[in-house]
Amino acid sequence: MFASKPTLPGERVTLRPVGPEHVEGLWELVNDPETIRLTGSHGKIDYEAARIWYGSRGDHDDRLDLAICAADHDAYVGEVVLNELDTYNLSCNLRIALLGPRAFGRGYGTEAIRLVLDHVFTTTELHRVGLEVFDFNDRAVHVYRKVGFVEEGVRRDALRQDGRWHDSIIMSVLAPDWAVR
Repeated sequence: MFASKPTLPGERVTLRPVGPEHVEGLWELVNDPETIRLTGSHGKIDYEAARIWYGSRGDHDDRLDLAICAADHDAYVGEVVLNELDTYNLSCNLRIALLGPRAFGRGYGTEAIRLVLDHVFTTTELHRVGLEVFDFNDRAVHVYRKVGFVEEGVRRDALRQDGRWHDSIIMSVLAPDWAVR
């Protein structure tokens, strides 16, 4: 379903298939303390692992990994990924991560999500795109609601971070809902 790796242009961002040319940005992203906190990651990956990872994403037809590049200067500012494809139930998971202060508050995430959802709901048979977000990530919850995600439930105490428990909010958007937007 994701064998084709499109480039999706927008006003603020251009989504490009990830490749070795984006490894510097990925390495910075996955080693950023704020990214680690917001995603609940447990550790850092090394540069070589990042290079191998991004170099192999184009070979997978069960996921779509796109680099988010600022439209005005084409610099890497994050990634948006569709993964956990379930072809029987026509659903997948969405995840997004932005490179901290240089990307926050500029509308990059909102536009990237809209571009990838519009692509998936107009070019594939997917019916549902879901995600999970931690309860302390108010900025992300706001963006997800703004683009059309609906809260479905909560996984209680899903993350222990700095000695505190946090819930994970389960959200989704369905193809019929997207079509009427």
